[in-house]
Parts: sequence; structure tokens; C-alpha cells
Amino acid sequence: MFEQAGCPWCVRWDREIAPIYGKTDLGRRATLRRVDISAPRPADLASIAPVRFTPTFVLTDGGAEIGRIVGYTGEYQFWGLMEELMAKLKPAS
Repeated sequence: MFEQAGCPWCVRWDREIAPIYGKTDLGRRATLRRVDISAPRPADLASIAPVRFTPTFVLTDGGAEIGRIVGYTGEYQFWGLMEELMAKLKPAS
């Protein structure tokens, strides 16, 4: 999750999704990592496309970007988009 201080949509996501995310099957399979968009990009994320908006959720596998969700407009949309992203991942072994 790319985020930044003062992002109202990040705050809303934190209020509506964050408390339950890690308790879901999706959250356990795609562990949440928070990255400040204004900080230097971590080296292991150097290969993903630029992130301009927050929140942006980038799903990676082996360092390669599988897909992303740009923005947050509500619970229902978020979970549906996460399901679509997760369907692109190889099955867990």
C-alpha cells in the first residue's frame, strides 16, 4: 500500500479495511506492506511502475508487479478488485 500523510482516502481505508484485512484469506495471502509515497522507493520495489496517487495497492510476486488498485472508494469495490488481482497469482504451494 503506497500512502502519504494527509491522504483522506488512506484514512478511510485504515478505518474501514485495515482492522480486518490481515484476518481475511486475501490479507493472509497478500500481506500488507505500507510504503510512504514521498520517501525513497525501497530497492525491492524499484522494478514496479511509478505510483502517483494514494492509496495505491500494488500486488507483486517474486518482485514482479501482478497488478494494482489505484485509489479507494469503498469496501465493496476494494474487495472485488482484490479478488480479481489475487486470481492472477499462481496458486499458493
